[in-house]
Amino acid sequence: MYAVVSSDICPLYLRPSCQCELADEALLGWMVEILDEAGPGWYQVRTDYGYTGWAPAGALTVGDGNAARWQALKRRTVLRGACSVRSEPRVQGWQIARLVRGAQAAVHGEPNADGWQRVSLPDGREGWTKTGFLFDVARPDTEAETRERIVAMARLYMDAHYLWGGKTPLGIDCSGLAFMAYRLAGVTIWRDASIREGYPVRAIGRDRMGPGDLLFFPGHVALYMGEGRYIHSTAKNGSDGVVVNSLDPGHADFRPDLAEKITAIGSIF
Repeated sequence: MYAVVSSDICPLYLRPSCQCELADEALLGWMVEILDEAGPGWYQVRTDYGYTGWAPAGALTVGDGNAARWQALKRRTVLRGACSVRSEPRVQGWQIARLVRGAQAAVHGEPNADGWQRVSLPDGREGWTKTGFLFDVARPDTEAETRERIVAMARLYMDAHYLWGGKTPLGIDCSGLAFMAYRLAGVTIWRDASIREGYPVRAIGRDRMGPGDLLFFPGHVALYMGEGRYIHSTAKNGSDGVVVNSLDPGHADFRPDLAEKITAIGSIF
């Protein structure tokens, strides 16, 4: 059986309890497969990228029929850090829902003259948001454009704080940042800080490293930007979130604790 995330952010926990480690997050409009149920209020789910966790039942709209109806709609993805769905096409309308970057809304008709787009959500709620907040996710046609898009998407999360298991501007971890940068560029990779068989990232030599490739360290991953610089989400004191560092010892933002511990370079190219 399948379900669609109907809350702005659906936490996926290691166990069916809010008082345990956060494993991942799924966003409004994302599809999940239900694997198991743990009493009232909890479902074990698997995301479309193969990650599993326990989701609060209240964050999901459950049922294959609901999932099929949602898939049949024209959906667009939120690009802004966060935006509101309002009760009417004006800023004074009351907030029906909050959408964060990466969430999906179904669009209906064309935007009005003021740029307001009518949208619906997986649980049937309807409202309005600005069409400029939404975009169609698609992988660019060329390698150069894809690399540029991946780096640009990662940059959107600058200054987000570090959150273990997080994947949004409200908090994100290292592999969450890498995943979302690729996801918003039309590519789905493995969510953890490792290269996994069956996913498009593969190991390459350091001499072939280019913008958008991934730098793997023990328990950590960063996204290479070019010219010796990389962007990552780090819990290191003084950073505590998404920052840019350098592989060049001559730069002020050089991280010797990471530069000396690269275990692999990963690329989809």
